[in-house]
Parts: sequence; C-alpha cells; structure tokens
Amino acid sequence: MRRPIETTLIATRKLEAAESLPSVRALATRLKIHHNTVSQAYRDLVEKGLLVRRRGSRLVVRSPEEPLTPTPAKDLDDLINGTVRAARKHGYTIQQLRHRLRTRLLIEPPDHILALSIDVGMRALFRLELTESLHCPVETCPPEKLVENPGLAIGALVLSPPGLMPQVVSVLPKDRPIVRITYSLADEHVASIRDLEDPSQIAVASISAYFLKTARGVLAPVIGRRHSLREYLVDGKLPRRLGAPDILFCDAMVYRLMQGRTKKTNVVPYQLISADCPADVSSAMSKSEMEELPVGQ
Repeated sequence: MRRPIETTLIATRKLEAAESLPSVRALATRLKIHHNTVSQAYRDLVEKGLLVRRRGSRLVVRSPEEPLTPTPAKDLDDLINGTVRAARKHGYTIQQLRHRLRTRLLIEPPDHILALSIDVGMRALFRLELTESLHCPVETCPPEKLVENPGLAIGALVLSPPGLMPQVVSVLPKDRPIVRITYSLADEHVASIRDLEDPSQIAVASISAYFLKTARGVLAPVIGRRHSLREYLVDGKLPRRLGAPDILFCDAMVYRLMQGRTKKTNVVPYQLISADCPADVSSAMSKSEMEELPVGQ
C-alpha cells in the first residue's frame, strides 16, 4: 500500500516537532491517492508514536522529548476499529474475533433487563412496571426471538414467566439463571366483588388480551350469575365509552390513561408484577456484579 511522503519527511526531520500535517483529504488530493490510504497511514504513525493529536483533532509531529502516551479513543467506533486492526495484525480472522467477542460479552455482568412474553400488551406492561420499580433499562421480546438470536441476551438479565423458561434456558449462559416473573395476587380484587351487596356490573380494561383472559378466569367464580362482566381491550387510547361499571379493574397503563378524567366509576388499578420480583432482580444483578470483582475487593 502506497504511503504518503510525510513518513519520510518525519524520518529525515524535514518535518519538525510540533509541525502540523495536512488534513487527510488535502494530502490525498495533493498526492492523487484515495483518502483511506492517507487515513490509514496517519493512524499507523499515531500508533508508532510519530504523530500526536492536538486540540481540534490536528495531527502534529511528536517531539522526541514528549512523553509517549496512548492517544485516547474519541468514541466507541475508535475502540472497535482499533480492536479489529489489532486482531488482524496478529493473524486472527474476523470470524474468530466475532466468536471470541460474543463469548466474552456473554459473561459480562448485566446492565439491563430483558423481559419475555408472547403477548405484546404484557411486554408493554412489563416494561412500564419494571422500569418504574428498578430504574434501569428494560427491553422486551417474545421468547422465540431470543431463541433465534441468543445475542439478545448479551448484557441482559432475562426475566420470564415460569411457563416460558424451558423454551429459552438452553440459549442462555449457564452461570446466569433466569429470574422468574411472579404476578401479584388478586385476593383483594376478588374480595371487593364478594362484598358487593347488590347485583353489579364489573369491568376489566387492559392493553393486553392475555391480561383480560387471565382476569376473566380469576373473577368468573366470584362473579357467577349474580354480577355481569365486561371487558375492554385498550389500544393506545381509552374507548369513548367504558359504560358505567360499579367497579373497573385496570392495568397500570390504562390507569395512567384514566388519570385526570372525571369519572364516578370506582377505578381499581392492578399491579401486575409482585413486589417480590423487583427484589429478586436487584439481588441477581448485585450477585453478578460481585462475581466480577477481583479477589480481595
């Protein structure tokens, strides 16, 4: 690969210490070569300690008396580029680098949550409730997507309802068990219906079809033939008419949408995830971080 003449000029001291070099494009135009050739040559000279960066990203000739210190990477792309160049320089292929990097990242302590559900509405509720209780980034996906792309587990602590855990356990790091998502009990909600003296209309509103199906199964025995049940699947905004139920049970997302609305309806929010689950998540993340500390710390 052709190198710019600046390399020779530095070696023969025709370019003095602290003297600025032309920009990449200016030198490429002058020498009538591709700007990538100049850029690579400049990087090589920086790595060899012949050039240093100054304010404004100017490249200047390093003085022999100036301490040789690594040039700090400006951003993540610089770090990645340096790693790729170093791997190739030592004879490793890109596929070898990819495999080793993925293996290495999988053992890093998690820095975010990945919650699984087959229902899009439940995933939205998981994200809302977990973000509020844990104050850390929360991502969600269906289990089959994680099975197809195990790389989604990189840097993640995976949370899953018990029924989905066998589906994904084989693609996750063995030293990072899945945290089980546990749901809050509905005892108080059932009791509020049981305490009704007169036949009443009960309603359930949620952004999740699975939530409505589960609520129907839980409430049906206590509703029986004495009361009536209506269901509302909320898609982004509240329906214009929710009727006039005596009790309206709703998920956290719908409850937010209800805020500020003047209604006589007895609105009862249901917190989907139990209070124990965030504590289990915090404990698992703390354990992963402690396992990464050097001995004696």
